[in-house]
Amino acid sequence: MASAQTPGEARAWQAELRAQFPIVTAHPDLAYLDSAATSQKPRAVLEAVETYLTTSNANAGRGTYPWANRTTELVERTRARVKEFLGDTRSPHSTVHFTSGTTEGLRMIARDWLLPRLRDGDEILVPFADHRANLDPWLEAARLSAERGAEVRVRALPRQEPSGDYDHRALAALVGPRTRFLAATHVHHVFGGDMNVHRLRAAVGPGVPICLDAAQSVGHLPVRVDAPDLDVDFLVFSGHKAMALPGTGAVWARNTRGPALRPEGWQGTPNTVGIVSLLAALDWLQEAGPARIARHVGRLTTRLTDRLGRLAPYEILGCPASLTADSRLPPAQRRHGIVTFRHRDIPADDLGFILYGHGFMVRADTLCQAGAEKDGGSVRVSLHVHNTEEEVDRLLAVLDSLG
Repeated sequence: MASAQTPGEARAWQAELRAQFPIVTAHPDLAYLDSAATSQKPRAVLEAVETYLTTSNANAGRGTYPWANRTTELVERTRARVKEFLGDTRSPHSTVHFTSGTTEGLRMIARDWLLPRLRDGDEILVPFADHRANLDPWLEAARLSAERGAEVRVRALPRQEPSGDYDHRALAALVGPRTRFLAATHVHHVFGGDMNVHRLRAAVGPGVPICLDAAQSVGHLPVRVDAPDLDVDFLVFSGHKAMALPGTGAVWARNTRGPALRPEGWQGTPNTVGIVSLLAALDWLQEAGPARIARHVGRLTTRLTDRLGRLAPYEILGCPASLTADSRLPPAQRRHGIVTFRHRDIPADDLGFILYGHGFMVRADTLCQAGAEKDGGSVRVSLHVHNTEEEVDRLLAVLDSLG
């Protein structure tokens, strides 16, 4: 796939990729705008799953015959592919552990790595306004620690309003000698903004382990753990948000600040089909080009926010300075494919039904955001590489007509 440079080349590149999504091309009158909840699957992933199930389906690590050996090899190849995709090609200590998704991955870290290390008087810093999956496991670890006689203080990551970005200056003042751990989000699932994790490392210092929820970044934009501005110890993502099948995900662990992550208990049969789909998905994403995908989605996001921000009945959540096409914010501050908004008079769930009546599939509820139950919900549009300018323009026309 050639590099997209001119507008014409970019359109041809995008059209070629869009044609590889059977469910999208089969429904030309519907616009799927819910990729933050789950991504659609390109044909290469579907074919890889069918080939595996019809040629070598077997258990992994539990047989010596060819099908079992091939399955075991595919699992290990996927483990190496996850490292490569994340830019981890030299670390002698890092590991990859497969899970059912981001939620289980975060709970694995909380239960099997953090909990055994907590002592009475320790403190952990966690997000109280991100996805519940990145809050509940840490609260559970603190509760279990208390049951063992060790009281752990859970402190909320300070935030800036209205952007929702972490307040790294206020964070630095919270870090002390008993700070043992920090959990954060890479791209916020409601506001869509990059949460500037590089500022977190500078605020907490070199010794505090950082766990990163990358569910909305892996598969959507380039993510490289070898970059100086992504000095984290754990990175967790879901396969189903990165073009793979549901029920699979991965935890990448650097294993340099503290003991290596070793999941406790007997490890049963892995989701071999999901792992095969993840291998195919990462291959497809790499060939398509994560940076090119991010540029395309970024253009669509700006097109949507620039025009929606001018429609009086709507309030766009998150950083207001990132809404216009002439924003001077650096690229790291821009929204990554997620635009969440409310209508002044129409409840979010009603607006979601109205939009589906016009052919748009969006998310309309509290979006699993911790503490958002009292807010009455919102509508989230989340874009990916198969979406087009025409779909964004049609959505804007419908939203304008509801004013």
